[in-house]
Amino acid sequence: MFDKQLLKSLVLEQKKALMAEEVGIERDKYTELMAHLPIPHALVVAGLRRAGKSTLLLQLIKNEYGGDVYYFNLEDERLVGFDVQDFSVLYEVMLELYGERSIFFLDEVQNIPEWERFVRRLQNEKMKFIITGSNASLLSKELGTKLTGRYIQIELLPYSFKEFLHYHKIKYGENSFLMTSERALLKKQFNDYMELGGIPEYVTYRLSHILTTLYENIIYKDIIVRYEIHAVRALRELALYLMSNIGTLISYTKLKNSLNLGSVNTVKNYLYYLENSYLIFTVDSYAYSILQRTISQKKIYAIDTGLVNAMSIQFSRNTGKYLENMVFLELRRRYESVFYYRTENNLEVDFIIQENKKNVLLIQVCESLTNEKTRKRELTALTVAMNELKLTEGLILTLDETETIALSQHQTVMVMPVYQWLLR
Repeated sequence: MFDKQLLKSLVLEQKKALMAEEVGIERDKYTELMAHLPIPHALVVAGLRRAGKSTLLLQLIKNEYGGDVYYFNLEDERLVGFDVQDFSVLYEVMLELYGERSIFFLDEVQNIPEWERFVRRLQNEKMKFIITGSNASLLSKELGTKLTGRYIQIELLPYSFKEFLHYHKIKYGENSFLMTSERALLKKQFNDYMELGGIPEYVTYRLSHILTTLYENIIYKDIIVRYEIHAVRALRELALYLMSNIGTLISYTKLKNSLNLGSVNTVKNYLYYLENSYLIFTVDSYAYSILQRTISQKKIYAIDTGLVNAMSIQFSRNTGKYLENMVFLELRRRYESVFYYRTENNLEVDFIIQENKKNVLLIQVCESLTNEKTRKRELTALTVAMNELKLTEGLILTLDETETIALSQHQTVMVMPVYQWLLR
């Protein structure tokens, strides 16, 4: 059994430290969390380390409950030896310190195996839980089974461009894109956003070690230690390769051979670990068959362009790929599923969007359409895909170009800057 007096000290220290923190800007997900507070389901917020999950909890604790909650952060080096049985001791400590309360906040819960047993037991006693974790498996169907369906999933990514502007107190409206001075300010902020990314702490202090330390913690704590990886060098090489090749297709076999990773299964496992830690994302090719999606080549994107800037081994930035990565992250915020599309004659469209299982929009992303070869490539793939899917509208997102292209009487392609689309 974990030492009860030490737990008491930790509970008091953690609560004091949390309440002393600044609440920061209101995140876009705050409203979504608020909407689910009246129902008894556990709220599970998953996302990258340092993406703002604890701050989001703090905002709820201060704004909605005045601090009258149970709070415990399981990412504490003094909790060595704490396991699922010790949650009962923790609950006893909470009762002794604060009396009965109806809300329990658990931060970085993935550190304790089988934590859901404790949550399920107290849910049966009408306790409301708000939980965070830096592990994508917290949003899996498996968790739904463990909590018998009594939870709501919420994914928190680093700052969106809207949140980045909010943090910098930049106001904008529909007319901002028409007014020279306001448009110039938005473009300047967008270029900063592409360079810095959206990790809140880095946006605030702009110290490079913040990102390098974050990256090392993900690789070491969330992957090497958790999954007991022995081929550390191979994992690191794979992670750096993927971070340096965002927006590209990958082949398991080619990765195995070029990085000497032993087997295709090793590559698949390492990719799963990297994705589960929120460092990278894989995107499937669109297909009606789930099997076909599974065996298709994957496209790779990163959690944050600032992190890519800090860790990439590329000597020059591919602006088009950075734009594509930013568009992917925004699509992930807005939609449940994102795919890329490959036409019957093997042309590629960057993204296909579905709503209610219906195809609604194809999106291409490139830095500019001024080069005739690029223009032809992007438009040809988009036109063929629109015809195959019987869609009347397509979208091309660029760094700073606006245009309406009439393909036919019934088909139109809109061209607009990424920064404008991000603020729609």
